[in-house]
Amino acid sequence: MDIDQFEDLMLKVLLSGLILLMAYIVYDLAKKSKAGKFGTIVLFGALCLGVLGFVLKGVLMNTIGGG
Repeated sequence: MDIDQFEDLMLKVLLSGLILLMAYIVYDLAKKSKAGKFGTIVLFGALCLGVLGFVLKGVLMNTIGGG
């Protein structure tokens, strides 16, 4: 395994862990603030939009940049 493969693997693993940690933080925030069902959906929607933006950036870079 060379350094490029290792960096790619660690980016995916550690970023997934960070997203899961943020999801737990958002859940805990919604629960402690008694946000209700709609508030919780809004909080998770904002988190999902951020993750979606990161994923789309990677897809576009690979598509336009040629890999």
